[in-house]
Amino acid sequence: MALAPGERPTLKTIARLSGLAVPTVSRALADAPDIGQDTKQRIRTIAQQIGYRPNRAGVRLRTGRTNVISIVMSTEHDMMNHTARLISAVASALRGTPYHMIITPYFPDEDPMVPIRYIVETGSADGLIINQIEPNDPRVDYLIEHKFPFVTHGRTSACERHAYFDYDNTNYGALAVKALVGRGRKNIAMLAPPQNQTYAQSMIDGATRMAAEHGVQFSVIEAANAHNDNPVIEQAMIPIFQGDDRPDGLIAPSIGGCVTMVSTVEKMGFLLGNDFDMVAKEAITFLRRFRSGILVVEENIDQAGNFLARALMHRISAPDEPPMQALDRPDDTALRVD
Repeated sequence: MALAPGERPTLKTIARLSGLAVPTVSRALADAPDIGQDTKQRIRTIAQQIGYRPNRAGVRLRTGRTNVISIVMSTEHDMMNHTARLISAVASALRGTPYHMIITPYFPDEDPMVPIRYIVETGSADGLIINQIEPNDPRVDYLIEHKFPFVTHGRTSACERHAYFDYDNTNYGALAVKALVGRGRKNIAMLAPPQNQTYAQSMIDGATRMAAEHGVQFSVIEAANAHNDNPVIEQAMIPIFQGDDRPDGLIAPSIGGCVTMVSTVEKMGFLLGNDFDMVAKEAITFLRRFRSGILVVEENIDQAGNFLARALMHRISAPDEPPMQALDRPDDTALRVD
């Protein structure tokens, strides 16, 4: 698709090459819901081939938009391992659209409302993706009050009011306990995420109910959570396994938590698959390279990132339509032995 010498690719250029009207091209690039997927893909392909880039200053003057989407995320170490894949998935979903992704970090000792207020008050993005969701999350209330487009990775207690993608951690907790019971384990302990967050509460609830159903003991490790640094988790595990009533089944919500738990217990002389079994959730294939015999449930972060990006673009372009919502429910087929 040749351009005239010195021609800068514009919406008019794409319209000429595609045979479509300029407004249709503009809406297709903005992922408008009334434009068919085939048309969107054709427009994006042409835009990529000719090197089209929107003039962001001009876009903001015309529309008041920045064409910027911000992912607001904590810098906590284990979360960053998890979110690297999420960031990549969101970026892939935005490819070929007019939107540019930025990362807005906040630190564990910082009020998570600070970056939210900054973005809303300065208008430095058109929409937000947020995670580490709490049941009554003040960030969600603030964004709804200010009618600012957003989508959550996780659910609040009033999730019908907003766009979200979530992994069914209630099912994960239940699956983990069921798998351990299937291996004859009767005393199960979980390294949970921070318990103020929705997904931690869901995970614990699912595990508690399944343990009660099978008549086995279940507890949550109280001296550490899955977002703590390795030394904190290690120090929490040691006294648990020094006692007579030590667990014979362990559950972790992440790769990092699993690795620390297994390595700590092994250093104390206990054998994986003999003295204890381990269930863990992972977003990237890693645990089979660490130890064989770990029971693994895979969380599809690519699916999550793709949906979050599409749901946020929908909120920006069609704020009066019902928000997009999805829940990934793992079942018995999601469990594998690495």
